[in-house]
Amino acid sequence: MDRGTQWSLLLVRGDGRRVVRLSFSRRLPLAILIGAGALAVGVGAVVGEWRLARVRTHDVVGVTRELDAQRGTIGALKARMAEVQDEVWSWRDLHARIWEPFGPDASPRSRGTGIGGRAGARLPEAAVAEVDRLAEAVREEGESLRALERLISRAGKALASLPSRWPVRGTVNSEFGQRRSPWTTGGEFHSGIDIAAERGTAVHAPAAGTVAFAGSHPEYGLSVIVDHRDDLRTIYGHLSKITVSPGQAVARGGALGLTGNTGRSSGPHLHYEILVGNRPVNPRAYFWD
Repeated sequence: MDRGTQWSLLLVRGDGRRVVRLSFSRRLPLAILIGAGALAVGVGAVVGEWRLARVRTHDVVGVTRELDAQRGTIGALKARMAEVQDEVWSWRDLHARIWEPFGPDASPRSRGTGIGGRAGARLPEAAVAEVDRLAEAVREEGESLRALERLISRAGKALASLPSRWPVRGTVNSEFGQRRSPWTTGGEFHSGIDIAAERGTAVHAPAAGTVAFAGSHPEYGLSVIVDHRDDLRTIYGHLSKITVSPGQAVARGGALGLTGNTGRSSGPHLHYEILVGNRPVNPRAYFWD
């Protein structure tokens, strides 16, 4: 080989003695340089791909988290929609019970928007339709409530004239109807209810009316009779004190007197009686609570 095409590398010790001589082609450094450059380029490409992969992985993780959050939101929305549907469905039964006493013609007509069951349809298309149906059902129930409000408003005066409140709160010691007589060994008809109350407990009118009688009665002792119009009267017996006088108008909840033990009575209580056309009826039929 031509020595002009080769390079030599001589290694010498510190004392000047030659140790080894290496000969190589002049093209070798160039090849090494080219190889190093190619290696650097390759390493750079790998590092770039690695960094890009990291960025993409981070993006995928973010998207996955966002999807999970959206799934959670959708699940919560579907569960809430199911709760609202169940609530609206319960309104239907409630309205049916409220309107029943007024007859079938009084209830507002419903188009019968079909709702119900769990909200398990695919989102978002089916969910939009489900929300529309739910909104329509809520609107119909709102119309029904407003119709009921108008009816109650018109009937308010009539309802307020009914003795629907308790004149005094307490345990009922003796119910309306046949009972065992506290005075004899036989039975008797009890025309009202006896409500237990400590002596001196205030007695209130369960409805507005006019005092028809206020005084002493052979059986009921100190007693009050209130006329509520339409042949309906209420009696309050065995009072210890009367705080109204005949002809006086009393409001709903107005004071009539204090409980006691006067007349034919075995202990402090209130004898409460309702007469419709001079016939005693069960007061419990009028209580709202």
